[in-house]
Amino acid sequence: MCTVTFIPARDRVFLTSNRDEKLRRSPALPPAVYPFATGNLLFPKDAQAGGTWIAAHENGQAIVFLNGGFEKHIPEPPYRKSRGLVLLDLVDSANAYTSFQSISLHQIEPFTAIIFVEGQLYECRWDGRQKHVKQLPATEPHIWSSVTLYDAEVIGKRNSWFAQWLQQNPEATGDDILHFHQFTGDGDSHNDLRMNRNGLMLTVSVTQMVVTEDSTHMQYLDLINNRPYTQHLVLEKTMAGR
Repeated sequence: MCTVTFIPARDRVFLTSNRDEKLRRSPALPPAVYPFATGNLLFPKDAQAGGTWIAAHENGQAIVFLNGGFEKHIPEPPYRKSRGLVLLDLVDSANAYTSFQSISLHQIEPFTAIIFVEGQLYECRWDGRQKHVKQLPATEPHIWSSVTLYDAEVIGKRNSWFAQWLQQNPEATGDDILHFHQFTGDGDSHNDLRMNRNGLMLTVSVTQMVVTEDSTHMQYLDLINNRPYTQHLVLEKTMAGR
């Protein structure tokens, strides 16, 4: 839930997320398709709370979470529900963006939701008190870093790495993007894209969604056990508006 990129291509979009987590946290379950009230959802499942940080719906929408709103906050538990379960509440709908606007987030820890729905891209932030929404151009690439782990200087440096990489990779493939997420940095293991802070907090996985008109393909790299997983979700054509 800590580094996310959105990269559009000719007939698809790539949403890729590095999950930075405490090593003592239980490993996530690899991606699977689960039936929900509004249709099938594809996501890796957090083994502790049962939620997730990244998911796709068979209606074609996709969502990724990052921890924190605009700045690092002091946690104030107990919270009413985990953010990973809030993500599932949002995506289990006809439109995750309108769900964000209407859902009550009282006693929910701050987060940033990146939502791709009906060809539109939204950055939705909850700062613990107020919602903030921004529509972004879905025809341009974007990068986000969690404000709970990276300060403004480091986020700016990561943005520069992304801009340089885009210049060198104008037609990047999914594998190119996964390589960027795993091997980009300047040798500072605390702040490289694949980070490691003394073995206590580190990048435990990279998840990529490739969203097309017909399907969402998810690739999940378990970096702790060095195991890749793939899963496929066929879009329900009537729900995808086709």
